[in-house]
Amino acid sequence: MQTTKLRINGMTCAACAQASERAVKKLPGIADASVNFSTEKLSVTYDEGAVDVNAIKAAVSKAGYEAVDDVVDKQVVIPVGGMTCASCSAAIERALKKVSGVKNVSVNLATERASITYDPDAVRLSEIKQAITNAGYRPLAIESGASVDAHKEEKEREIKTLKAKFAVSAAFAVPLFYVAMGAMLGWPLPSFMNAMNYPLRYALIEIALVIPVLAAGYRFYLVGFRAIIHRAPNMDSLIAMGTSAAVIYSLYGAVSIANGNFKMVESLYFETAGIIITLILLGKTLEAISKGKTSESIKKLMGLQPKTATVIQNGAEIEIPIEEVEVGDAVMVRPGEKIPVDGDIVSGRTSIDESMITGESMPVEKGPGDRVIGASINKNGSITFRVSKVGADTVLSRIIKLVEDAQGSKAPIAAMADIVSGYFVPIVFVIAIASAGLWLFFGASVVFALTVFVAILTIACPCALGLATPTAIMVGTGKGAEYGVLIKSGEALETAHTIKTIVFDKTGTITKGQPEMTDIHTENGFEETEILALAAAAERGSEHPLGESIVKAADARTDKRYQAAAFEAIPGHGIKATVEGKEILLGNVKHMDVNRITVNASMADAYAEEGKTPMHIAINGSYAGIIAVADVVKESSARAIKALRDMGIETIMITGDSRKTAEAIARQVGIDRVLAEVLPQDKAAEVAKIQKEGKRVAMVGDGINDAPALAQADVGIAIGSGTDVAMESASIVLMRSDLMDVPTAIKLSKSVIRNIKQNLFWAFAYNVLGIPIAAGLLHIFGGPLLNPIFAAIAMSLSSVSVLTNALRLKRFKPAFAVVPASAQKKDETKPASAKKMLMIEGMSCGHCTMKVESALSDVPGVESVDVNLSRQSALVQGSNLNDVVLTHVVTTAGYRVSRIIG
Repeated sequence: MQTTKLRINGMTCAACAQASERAVKKLPGIADASVNFSTEKLSVTYDEGAVDVNAIKAAVSKAGYEAVDDVVDKQVVIPVGGMTCASCSAAIERALKKVSGVKNVSVNLATERASITYDPDAVRLSEIKQAITNAGYRPLAIESGASVDAHKEEKEREIKTLKAKFAVSAAFAVPLFYVAMGAMLGWPLPSFMNAMNYPLRYALIEIALVIPVLAAGYRFYLVGFRAIIHRAPNMDSLIAMGTSAAVIYSLYGAVSIANGNFKMVESLYFETAGIIITLILLGKTLEAISKGKTSESIKKLMGLQPKTATVIQNGAEIEIPIEEVEVGDAVMVRPGEKIPVDGDIVSGRTSIDESMITGESMPVEKGPGDRVIGASINKNGSITFRVSKVGADTVLSRIIKLVEDAQGSKAPIAAMADIVSGYFVPIVFVIAIASAGLWLFFGASVVFALTVFVAILTIACPCALGLATPTAIMVGTGKGAEYGVLIKSGEALETAHTIKTIVFDKTGTITKGQPEMTDIHTENGFEETEILALAAAAERGSEHPLGESIVKAADARTDKRYQAAAFEAIPGHGIKATVEGKEILLGNVKHMDVNRITVNASMADAYAEEGKTPMHIAINGSYAGIIAVADVVKESSARAIKALRDMGIETIMITGDSRKTAEAIARQVGIDRVLAEVLPQDKAAEVAKIQKEGKRVAMVGDGINDAPALAQADVGIAIGSGTDVAMESASIVLMRSDLMDVPTAIKLSKSVIRNIKQNLFWAFAYNVLGIPIAAGLLHIFGGPLLNPIFAAIAMSLSSVSVLTNALRLKRFKPAFAVVPASAQKKDETKPASAKKMLMIEGMSCGHCTMKVESALSDVPGVESVDVNLSRQSALVQGSNLNDVVLTHVVTTAGYRVSRIIG
């Protein structure tokens, strides 16, 4: 008996499940069949001799449904040892793609990892590892999130080993070079080493010196010849063949000398092989060190998480390893300590530095109910929080996973380099043999042809090609993570630089997504603070978002706290309440009309034109004025839109709001086009229409209803404060929820792609120029013949130069965004700039605001002043701001400071 599972498509109810189940049970050989409607799965046990899977699928199809294989592909990342160049990664990819059940393979030379998607029912992981072994490489232990230190230690051991091998090689190669070239260059040599007088002794000394060098570089021969046997030659194969040819020919010369042919002393090439191995070991050492630097951003992220947490159990504080913390635990964090995992504060108030996660340098005030993020720093108060996420589910772990996935992925631009690298080494072998053969054919000596052969094999290294793309992507995505811009894949990173149109969702993206009170207009002698206090008292019984915004504004701007004695919500109109013995009516114009109260229609229309919602208020039957509420624009929205327009990018806003409201918001921030009154399910279709215009489109959103549009766009960009669904659908996530990071992402993409193109250009140019020179092109026209030693120097420098160029991206700084706290250089001699919000009473006109602004601007240390008449406030920015001084200055100007925030 065989049991299998199939997924059933097309079911809409439990009856569908029963129908498909009956259809299957009628087949001969069916022992049991069960359809689960909720999971849409069919589990069937059958006699393989009587019926097969295709017959079961056909029976379901006749019943009106579709049965498909229920295969859940698995993904695994396997570290691979033994790779030295792009040909190695190409060989592993070819070997794995031949394995039945392997769906997708991507081998990254820079990270030395193979990302594999496979069908676990068709192939086992052990078979995949065996395929890597059969290809001539070493599959290493699969890493979990906690094994990063082990990988780091392994890389450090590799660098240490390479340094030791280079030291041994250099210790013998330098005297070998001195002995071989000394006589030619006139350097002093002991008489017993004289090649003319003691040729055999001279040859034996060179053999004795070259053996330790060859031993230090044994891996080139082990891997190189094994790769040839597996018909997948790589860079090591080139080195092994070239130096082996030089050594074998030199050994033939030594034997000839022993047999009396002393002229062969001029045909010894031991020093060539020794110096080539030494220089390549030097290049590999520098390359390994540079590779380590490309992943520094990931290492910084991984080092952020604390090792222990203080958990409260049975009233006692217990310090335990972070791995033992469970969801639901109560964790205590003191001032200056790091938050160990994600959770929600249950007691205590503090400010938390989240710059290492979001890039935002200003600490965030937190209290009961607020979320805390693991690895952020508790600044000044003790808090207790309830753990909500641990391990791989925490924000930090998800960020690390996203960046690792991006660094392990390949950009489309890498395809060309991969294709070339796959054919490169065999072509080089052919060129080397053909060139040496041609020189022999035209009368050149064996020594000359051998020099050409070794020089070609040595200079033609595909390492630079293989490293050109992944190193730039690694550094670029890591740098983006430092600034809170998480790029999920190399494809997204490459596509972003081609974007010409960006579509923004309005609510929660351009705007804050939370209504705020923006204006108060009073009539008939009523005072603003009184109106606001009465309206807030009436709204405290309401759960409407507009009402909540009035309550928040009242709490911030007045100390008056009234209680409503009676409250009534009137759907579609507003509210009616009794406060301090006064009848309060608050709502729309319909509410006022029903109660025969005349409103200021022109002022209400003016607020509506600005995208605000006017709420009329009447007290004891007398019209008191208007309270305007709006979903206010984020501070960074206008700057972000301007930055994008300066980059030549068209901006579009999409929203379900009325056209009048949408256009008011668009005018505020400078949006080019408005798509208003769009239903949530139609957003993706609107994005598709723009794409049909021939434009590359990015979509920026934060809600569940934005997810289809984010997936439809060429690049989906999700706001970090948005829903998990939106972040899963997007290919770029802005952790700071700051729209200024949109131009930052575009700029980073442009920088990375420019760097990749530079790397590929020099990698191709190096080989295009180097191989003909090594083949003797210059010698044909009377120039020099390239010495294999200089070829080895050039080959080593090519890889190091590509890595060095990629590391230049570490200097990337977004011209538009706030530099993260971790990247800021603090000037200890200059006081830090701060902001203070002064709530001022008594201002009634534009003259008042000018008077207050002038008075505050004269205060020492004040850098800027922004006075808002409607909000009765002044935002002051500067250093060494003193509350007493600021209050005194405003009082002297004839006004009163009721409260200072900040």
